[in-house]
Amino acid sequence: MKRLIFLFLIAAAAFGQDIHVLPVQGNIYMLVGAGGNIAASIGRDGILLVDAGTSQMSPKVLSTVLQLVTAVAASPGPNRCVGLHCPDSPYRWSSPSLNALIASPGPPKPIRYIINTSMDPDHTGGNEALSALPADSKILGVTFPPVGVAPTATVIAHENVLGRMSAETKGKPAVASGLWPTDTYRGSSYKLSEFFNGEGVQLFHDPAAHTDGDSMVYFRYSDVIAAGDILSTTSYPVIDLAKGGTIQGALDGLNHILDIAIPEFRSQGGTLVIPGHGRLCDTGDVANYRNMVAIIKDRVADSIKKGMTLQQVKASKPTLEYDGLYGATTGAWTTDMFVEAVYKSLSPKR
Repeated sequence: MKRLIFLFLIAAAAFGQDIHVLPVQGNIYMLVGAGGNIAASIGRDGILLVDAGTSQMSPKVLSTVLQLVTAVAASPGPNRCVGLHCPDSPYRWSSPSLNALIASPGPPKPIRYIINTSMDPDHTGGNEALSALPADSKILGVTFPPVGVAPTATVIAHENVLGRMSAETKGKPAVASGLWPTDTYRGSSYKLSEFFNGEGVQLFHDPAAHTDGDSMVYFRYSDVIAAGDILSTTSYPVIDLAKGGTIQGALDGLNHILDIAIPEFRSQGGTLVIPGHGRLCDTGDVANYRNMVAIIKDRVADSIKKGMTLQQVKASKPTLEYDGLYGATTGAWTTDMFVEAVYKSLSPKR
């Protein structure tokens, strides 16, 4: 199996794909390069994706996961049922055509579930393209029975995600309806009603973290958490105040990950965590990130108690020793934007 995955990765690189695949553990693979990171459960039951990347990357994501599920779940073992080695077989001689007939790979099942951890376009942009495969689609020579029935995925998210995506502005929804989740849950948690690829899958809602609709997904047998934008190793936490995000909620979400995760030895190994952006993490990585968030939060809170203005707090550089790892002066989420979000989140009047 490892050899198949290795050969698949070489083939992907040879064809110039921009999606990079990292086997995590158990059934779970991490897809990097589609916008936000994608966690993929691959197995006999089909494909489950946590987040869908951007719309522009959907063709490459689809191509990659179909190759991956073919390599992992549909490829046959070595054919040993030939000639005298298989006395009950009607094929009592060996030929390349008969070998192909006997050992041909079974068709893999398609994408069956997509779970959105938030409503951000780099996590939901691929919902429509990845959730519906045309019945006559032939991607990499793979077709899916039954003929004439287009397989479609169930798209799951917290109800706040659907509420914000469907909210109308000037008579039009905020996001096109084709990108909306088809199923939602409310409350603090949700679980698939049956095993998928041999394991239970749980969703946990972390209110007021990055937004008010954040979910993290826990694969119980593989022991992998897909954290969404509650965790990002490439930047400070993105706190979207307009969509209900808060610094305390972000800190609570990181602590929630640590409540679930169990290290293999001290703080290393064991439960692995796929962040919304950046590299694969273990408990120690999440704890270090959580400590950074807690320290900056306390510094800004102390400055507010002293009556400091936002500009004064920025000038005091509460993030200084962490800027080399997470800071940015340009881009979609800068250090100044983070400090401002923390300040406003902690201020009595925002």
